[in-house]
Amino acid sequence: MARIGRRERVRYWFDNTMSKGTPALIGWLGLASGVLILVVASLAVVLAPKDSRENGHWPGVLWRSLLRTLDPGTMGDDTGTAPFLALMLVSTVGGIFIVSALIGVLTTGLENKIDELRKGRSRIIEHDHTVVLGWSEQVFTVIAELAEANQSKRRSCVAILADLDKVDMEDAIRARVGDTNRTRVVCRHGNPLKVADLDLVSPDTARSIVVLAPPVEDADNHVIKVLLSLGGRAWDGARPHVVAAVHDSANLRAARLAGGPEAQVIDADDIAIQLIVQSHRQSGLSQVYTDLLNYRGHEFYMRPEPSLAGITYGDALNAYELGIPVGLRGADGAVQVNPPPDTVIRADDEIVLLAEDDLLIRLGGDRPEIVERAITTATSRPVTRGRTLLLGWNHRAPAIINLLDEFTEPRSGLTIAAQRPDPRETLGALTNLTVAFTRCDPTDRNQLETLDVGAYQHIIVLGDAGYEDQHADARTLVTLLHLRDLEESLGDPYSIVSEIHDDANREIAQVTKADDFVVSDKLISLMLTQLSENRHLFDVFADLLDPAGSEIYLKPAPDYVRPGVTANFATVIEAARRRDETAIGYRLQERFHEPSDYGVVLNPAKSPPLELGADDHVIVISED
Repeated sequence: MARIGRRERVRYWFDNTMSKGTPALIGWLGLASGVLILVVASLAVVLAPKDSRENGHWPGVLWRSLLRTLDPGTMGDDTGTAPFLALMLVSTVGGIFIVSALIGVLTTGLENKIDELRKGRSRIIEHDHTVVLGWSEQVFTVIAELAEANQSKRRSCVAILADLDKVDMEDAIRARVGDTNRTRVVCRHGNPLKVADLDLVSPDTARSIVVLAPPVEDADNHVIKVLLSLGGRAWDGARPHVVAAVHDSANLRAARLAGGPEAQVIDADDIAIQLIVQSHRQSGLSQVYTDLLNYRGHEFYMRPEPSLAGITYGDALNAYELGIPVGLRGADGAVQVNPPPDTVIRADDEIVLLAEDDLLIRLGGDRPEIVERAITTATSRPVTRGRTLLLGWNHRAPAIINLLDEFTEPRSGLTIAAQRPDPRETLGALTNLTVAFTRCDPTDRNQLETLDVGAYQHIIVLGDAGYEDQHADARTLVTLLHLRDLEESLGDPYSIVSEIHDDANREIAQVTKADDFVVSDKLISLMLTQLSENRHLFDVFADLLDPAGSEIYLKPAPDYVRPGVTANFATVIEAARRRDETAIGYRLQERFHEPSDYGVVLNPAKSPPLELGADDHVIVISED
């Protein structure tokens, strides 16, 4: 091996210092400037002593040399002997090169710093913030809802970690969400599966973590990997609660196992299926759930109320001036939605309340008057066997049919009309439904007319599989327009429930006057946001969406109060209480197709006069 010389060692040392970036370059240029100034000042004292004395000896010449190095124009006023002027020229020319290089280094360093900031690779310093891992269309709904939920807070923060350019994310949020009020949105570029990248959003000090599925084919696998990464992380302090959603029910158990007990994983498919089927049975239900999940509407809150200890749940229903109790959460964490009216409230119970905002919840003074003469009893209605038309087909269709079979009366009919082979052999045994199939393109008016749609009471329109979301929504809109035109000529014989992927298309679809639009992705985003703010709401929504528990129903108003008789909503609450139900609002038939609430009124004031018509509905939480 050849012997390493001193020159090579010096060169290697110099290369290492230069590799340290802009600070090292500035240091070397500063050193070169100092050497130049010192050499020029010293030579001036030796070669031009008279000029040196006239200019303040060595310190004065040193100062003049410094000024000429930094500003070449200063040399224009110089006088003296030839050696002195020559040295000042050397100082000026050397300064031109050194200062030019310094400006270049500073410019490059600044550009690099800006690029680094653009990449979003610096760690945020936040506490009690919400972390969003991943990027999809859902992120805009989540941010908008968190901003709405945190309006009463002095400051709040949402930190987003995704494998996208930081500036692109910020531009998209500004364009789609707009002003977030007091909520700051901080974006960072990185992979949530990498520990070093995850640290960029300070998850150890976060309040909650929301995991979003990316818009790829194996989205659930990505969610499971992120949950595994979070589960195997060594947390500095208490672990924040994690919420996520999977879109294939088959992946639910694996995702919950990956997330561990601290994570709440919801089944997006199951929720969409439940809402489609329940909305098929009662028009307006999707709007009720949208309002309950939306922070711009009315939502559920939990709060202790020791002053109500010892009274029954039924007596507490009209105890609040603003807000309606819908359940109880015990000290053991168990949630009861719509408990029996004679359930006694304990001092350590939390009241589950429906309210517009937690700041508006307050107990009332005098109880509102109950108008006894307005209260009526439910009339029995004959059981009818319904006929349902299912237009379109996707992966949710078999589960929808199986759930319909549980709710419908025996010998009810279902007709499947879709562009696909007959799927009946894949459905399994059905108890109550008789299923027929016809091959049909629902967007073709001629084929749609051959189905005799007027013979059905309910129509479900699904987004066809095999099309991307926007194309599927476009086909759904065309189908709805045909159905609306047929409905007007037939005299409104059926209700329509449609599945929409993009909420923007729901606004377009309003002209079709379908009874319900189930926008599954938006509802899942809203629910994830609610759970990120209060993890205990998981049990409330699980109960409401579980067919075995208490559900939300829209029941005929004449079953509660006499049509045309002036009462108040406190009277409606009392009428529902006598049927072991909790009334939370009503729907006005005359505003059935009017956006944005479609006639749905939740948590109304209890005392003002209220008159419900024969075609109006009362929104209740009930077991049947």
